[in-house]
Parts: sequence; structure tokens; C-alpha cells
Amino acid sequence: MSSSLSGGGAGAQPGFLSKERIIAKPGFNRWLVPPAALAIHLCIGMAYGFSVFWLPLSKAIGITAPVACAPDMSFFSQVFSSSCDWSVSMLSWIYTLFFIFLGCSAAIWGGWLEHAGPRKAGVVSALCWCGGLVISALGIYTHQIWLMWLGSGVIGGIGLGLGYISPVSTLIKWFPDKRGMATGMAIMGFGGGAMVGAPLAAVLMGHFASPTSVGVWQSFLVMAAIYFVFMIGGALSYRVPPTGWKPEGYVAPAKKAKGMITNRHVHVNVAWKTPQFALVWLVLCLNVSAGIGILGMASPLLQEVFGGKLLGVDLPFNQLDAGQLAQIAAIAAGFTGLLSLFNIGGRFFWASFSDYIGRKVTYFVFFALGVALYASVPTLGHSGNIALFVAAFCIVLSMYGGGFATVPAYLADLFGTQMVGAIHGRLLTAWAVAGVLGPVLVTNLRDYQLAQGVARAAVYDTTLYILSGLLVLGFICNALVRPVADKYFMTDAELKAEQALGHDKGTDGTTVLEWKANPASKPLAVAAWLAVGIPLAWGVWVTLQKTAVLFH
Repeated sequence: MSSSLSGGGAGAQPGFLSKERIIAKPGFNRWLVPPAALAIHLCIGMAYGFSVFWLPLSKAIGITAPVACAPDMSFFSQVFSSSCDWSVSMLSWIYTLFFIFLGCSAAIWGGWLEHAGPRKAGVVSALCWCGGLVISALGIYTHQIWLMWLGSGVIGGIGLGLGYISPVSTLIKWFPDKRGMATGMAIMGFGGGAMVGAPLAAVLMGHFASPTSVGVWQSFLVMAAIYFVFMIGGALSYRVPPTGWKPEGYVAPAKKAKGMITNRHVHVNVAWKTPQFALVWLVLCLNVSAGIGILGMASPLLQEVFGGKLLGVDLPFNQLDAGQLAQIAAIAAGFTGLLSLFNIGGRFFWASFSDYIGRKVTYFVFFALGVALYASVPTLGHSGNIALFVAAFCIVLSMYGGGFATVPAYLADLFGTQMVGAIHGRLLTAWAVAGVLGPVLVTNLRDYQLAQGVARAAVYDTTLYILSGLLVLGFICNALVRPVADKYFMTDAELKAEQALGHDKGTDGTTVLEWKANPASKPLAVAAWLAVGIPLAWGVWVTLQKTAVLFH
């Protein structure tokens, strides 16, 4: 990046994207920062909704029905073929690549982000995510799936990672009194991205579909343009507090001898070598593995466990006719939508609740309640109690989302706030592992059980008991987390050197600043919240309409 944007040499004016340019002035309204983060997270959260494209893309050539590849065509040939349609399994590799590259990019560039600031990271994220969609559109237009893997999977995945962690450190510094709530608000947006993006994609594909096109590549281009506007708007709205800032009247809690919240700071290069990091990594990985495996199989799980009981007919899944199968598929889609709502709501609720009961206790609740619910679900399924079955999974998915939203504050409590964004980035490798482990475990166990002749209504029993076991391990790991030892914290000199690298400074050269928001900023804050709130509300409304089928 040129010096005019990145800051230039010694004595040069800081560049437009540099961190020095976004240090807030006295009176800045901190409630302008969460909607900036939400604007980015609502866009990149569409990664969760990409499955809406699989079926249309699986007949991109055939339009009305897939054009099958020759039986003897190798996988390598299919990757470069433009004469036959892609299978859903080939397309779904994009989903896997998303979370692999999200975790890897967050880990690799988290330290750079702390020094460069959230504005620059947000702009790079927008370029990668939206540029990846454009490259994917070219891949669909030329029918080259490798361009989709590269565009959305790899480049888009890098944009996911940078966009996901870009606001974490900033929000925690702006809200020392509400760490969990602040990160919960932003990360709620990532969970809600699919609720907005999936129906938007369906509308666009319906508009662009024609006798010669399924309308996906055009939809990608339009979504890239919309997302770019929102993400750049969010990135340019970021502000960071000056060093030593605190909200007016805020008093930091007294440090307890064995308390879990520190007022010191650990460097990212040291943090990941501590036992606390390893334990929290396992805590996140085990919580996510259990939740993501079920999230990916929610629709077939409900249909196969209850079959005709969803329609008031006492028939197993494999004895239903085509009309009945279509009816229960619609009900299962409502179930999936309901889980999405609890996934999003749980991110805000549990993260905010953790501000009152503590992060460690919150994870104890996740694991203890999760074990009880997973272990009871097979019994609820066999008893035919649909309402309790659905309620159990709603609570489970709220804790899955809550685990994502609570972990940044957990890290800030343990390692301090100076480099929490970079530390969080390294921790997200746990998500990359869980994103492969959870779905593979659930789908392979299901297929194995079916191959062994197990009835469809019972194929998930063993899986759910195994997931309960994973949560027991998570409970143990969380119990072992202790405050970080003194030897790992930065000295005052090391902290000052790190703050200099990060361009952290007070607006007037002091080290202690506090202010309340300028009243004149309230209309702007309301406008910013409406800009992200209206699309999110629309997504919730569409999801509620689908969910209503579940209760008919």
C-alpha cells in the first residue's frame, strides 16, 4: 500500500487508512462503533447462507435439471470442465474453505491488525470478501469451479477472517464496563448475515433467472456491490479510543488476588504459548464442534427422527409419499430458521449475561446444560415430544452462538485488552478445526449407522451421546482455566513499545481521559443503528414467516 494511504515515512502525515487518523476526539459517541462492526459482520455473515446457491448452481448448465458428468470423468477433469454441472458436494467445498481460511487469516494477520487499526483491516476485508464474490461470478459465468473456490473460498475466506476480528479489540476498549455485550452486538451480526443475505439472494436469483441462466452470477455481482458499500461504510466509521480512555464515571473493578480479570497485558506472541490459551482453545473447539455439527444437519435430523409425526401421521420417514415429504421439508426449513434466530439471539444474550456472572461461569453453563440437553434429546425424539425436542435444540444453538460471542471477552479478562484482537485471531484456528470436525463426525456417523441397518429415527442417538462426551471434555478444560501467571505479562517498557507500534496515543498527550458522548451525536447514532437494524429486522421477519410453518 502506498505511503499516502498507509502512513508514509518518519515525519509524514498519517495516511487516510492509518490508525492515527481514527483516534477519537473528546465527546465522540462510543455507540457509533457497534453499528460500524455490525455493518461488516452482517455482510460477511452471508458465509453461513451460501447453501442457498448450491441447488441452482448444481444445474447451472442444464437450467431445469443437472447435466451429469460422464461416469468415467476424473475429479480433476470435472474441476476444469465447462460441459457438465457441478455436484453439491463439490460446491460445498466453498463452505469448508470459508472457515479454514477464516481461522488461518485471523491467526496470521491478527497482529498486523492491532498495529494497522480496524479501518485498514475493514477496507482490506471488504476488498477480499466482495472481490471474492466478483471472481466467483466470473467462475460461474465461465463455468470454472476452481475460480469459485479461489474467489469466495480462499480470498473471501481471508476477508472473513479480517472482517470478523477487526472490531474485537476496538469494541472491548470502548466498552470496558460491558465487554461481553459489546462483542456480542458485533458477533450477533455474523450470525444474522445469512438471515439477511439468503432471502436477498433468493430475490435476486428469482429476478435474474431466465431460460438460459439460473441467475446466480448476476446475483453475486449485485450482492458484491451492496456489501462493498456497507463494509466500506462500516470500516470508515471505526474510531479507536485514545490510550487511557474510560467512560465518564467508570471505575475499574478492584483486582482480586485470584480474580480472572487482569488489568495488565500479555503479548500475542507469548499468549498462545500459555496453558490458558490452550485450554480456552479447546473450550471453543469442543463447544463449536458440537453445535456446528447439528446446525449443518438440522433439517434432515428433524425429518428423519419424527417422520410423519410432524404431520400427525404415525409413519416413519421412509414410508412417506412425495407430497408428505415436501410438507415435512417445509416444516424442517422452519426449524432451521428458528435455530438461526436462537443462534443470533444467544450471541447477544449470553455475551451480555457473562458481564454479570463472569466468562468462566458462563461456559460452565454452556457445557453442563449442553450435556443434559444432548443426552436427553434421543429420549425426547423416541417419545414423540416434538415441542421439547425443538426447545432443546433452540437452547443448544443459543449456547453455540453465545460461545463465539463470549470468548473475546474471556480472552480480554485473561490476557488484557492491548492485543486481544490478535490473540482472538489465533484462537479462531479452533473454529477452523471445529468446522471440519463437527460436520464430519455427525455426517459420517449417520451414514455408518444407516449402512448398519439402524432405523432413520435412531441414527442420531449415538452421535448425540458422543457430542455430550465432547461437552464433558469442554467442561473439564474450562474448570482448569486459572489466572495467567505474572511471568507472561508485558513489563511497562514492553507495553509502551507495543503501544508505540500500535500508534496508540492520547488525544491531548495525557494518559487518563474520560468523557460522555456529545448530545449532538445522538441523531447520527440513531441513523447508524437504523442503517444496520432495518436489514437485520427484515431478515428476522422473513425467517419468522418461514418458522411459522413449524407451529401449524
